[in-house]
Amino acid sequence: MTRELSELLGAREPAFRLGLRQLEHASGNPSEDIRLSGEVRHQVRNAIDALGLDPNDTTGPELYNALMNRLRQDDDAINQLLGTIDPDANLMTKVQRTLKKLDFPKTTFTLKSTVLKRLLKKNPPKKAMKQLGYRTADSMLKHEPPAQILAAASIAETRQWHRSLLTQYKKLKSTDFEVRDVAILAPNNKKWLGFSDAFVQKHHHNILRYNELGTIVMLPLKSESVPGAALTTLLVALQEINEIRYSSAYLKLNQVRPDFGTLFAESVRGEPYTSVSMTGEKIPWKLMQHYFGRNEDSYVPELFEPHVQHDDLKPIAIENVLAKLLPRFEFWKGKSSAGYMHGQTPVSLNLTDVALNFCNRLPYEHRIVKYLREHLWRELMLRYMHQETAEDAVLKLVDGEVVDNKLIA
Repeated sequence: MTRELSELLGAREPAFRLGLRQLEHASGNPSEDIRLSGEVRHQVRNAIDALGLDPNDTTGPELYNALMNRLRQDDDAINQLLGTIDPDANLMTKVQRTLKKLDFPKTTFTLKSTVLKRLLKKNPPKKAMKQLGYRTADSMLKHEPPAQILAAASIAETRQWHRSLLTQYKKLKSTDFEVRDVAILAPNNKKWLGFSDAFVQKHHHNILRYNELGTIVMLPLKSESVPGAALTTLLVALQEINEIRYSSAYLKLNQVRPDFGTLFAESVRGEPYTSVSMTGEKIPWKLMQHYFGRNEDSYVPELFEPHVQHDDLKPIAIENVLAKLLPRFEFWKGKSSAGYMHGQTPVSLNLTDVALNFCNRLPYEHRIVKYLREHLWRELMLRYMHQETAEDAVLKLVDGEVVDNKLIA
């Protein structure tokens, strides 16, 4: 069973086997790897059967093609739904309005718009300002939301400009932040279409995430006839909102620390880690949040309150949200960690992987498995997580333990 998980994860051997053996020993040999492998196989068999294939005689390419056909039908259903929102709106606006209506946790601890405006006025992104057709920073700040200006700067400005902004971030305090809902922006005028097209063509995505602003910006697409564009945009946007909420809970928890500004700036640069390890690897804050967020029994109010509530820690269960939107998405529930081994790379049943494969017209040989592996690894680690280890990680975080002057609290 260890070999099966190792292959699904694309793990390095023998390091993975040895690490898993350590986890088993430390946990009293609960055989969580065997249990998880069995659950994955069960989900794959159910999916193959639901797709009209033979669970005992299906090849990787056959399953992949069946998933592509299923995704095509799902995207058609999403497009029909979006068409009822506003037939005259463009795709990104429709997705934006749909996301605002969906029922999922939306609150976030974010930098105040007035504070970002002040920082942008002090250090205006001149290249972005020129690209957007503004002569002065005041005019740009008057007509563009600060998050859209930051999105333009992400595309146009130099590394030196971004380093300067991070330097300003380090001087901020928790009083410069506020609690509000995640913002979803979709600029759609001609200047934005021309400005963002080269970026979308180069990076093959159109969604920019700003944890510090609790905002995602969905850049306009030059052509909305890309297969799967509606569903893929919706899925990736929900993934990015989850990332915003990971950062939000981390910052809320640390808002009384004297080095808050430094922590904030470092969290913008990269994912925060704790000082506690499993199998020699530092545990990322994201894993801690999943541990405490998905189970009421594991949540310890004394560790988190008054600044962080249990709802702050709950991630969005994306397939569940979509299943409430359209019942046909029930098919994808419980499959985010499921993959079918055929050859050296698994066929992912993670909905986001499947949508990205479909949207990018990827052949079987070049299929994406990123989200499958991320979810499967997290699920495996969570099953070996001890309550004492998780609580220790949070306590050390709040106490301000720093490792190697990095964001490892």
